Amino acid sequence: MSSSSSNSFVDSYTPALLAQVSQLISGEFHVIVQAAGFEISDWRVLSTLSDGKAMSIGRLAQISVTKQPTVTRLLDRMEAQGYVKRIPSETDRRVTFVRITPQGQKLVSELIVQAKRHEDQVLAPLGAQKAEELKATLRMLIDLHLPPA
Repeated sequence: MSSSSSNSFVDSYTPALLAQVSQLISGEFHVIVQAAGFEISDWRVLSTLSDGKAMSIGRLAQISVTKQPTVTRLLDRMEAQGYVKRIPSETDRRVTFVRITPQGQKLVSELIVQAKRHEDQVLAPLGAQKAEELKATLRMLIDLHLPPA
């Protein structure tokens, strides 16, 4: 039975639908991540930093959907391995930024290619226009619900 034929609350409740689709699609790719020898949390952190821009640890935790204390522990290990570099804020001693290193970028680059391939497969049934509309809608929802910086 298709989930779209049910009339239950969660079948029309947006947060439940978003959570389910995230779990299903992420779960498919997590198999690839783990087969490549990565922990899911490492993948989330490195892929979030993959554009090379410095990011606060709090923002990194939010985007990577990882609790901040966990991100801090991951960064301790990743910095020791040479995959990331912490940068103190010039204006606020309480804030630390983090940036991926060339070594970290090299480590995650092949997985990013595979992630894009997986995304293409996931979105192909929608067609290019609907896929872009979906992404735009999701980005808008994120922007509308981001906590104040």
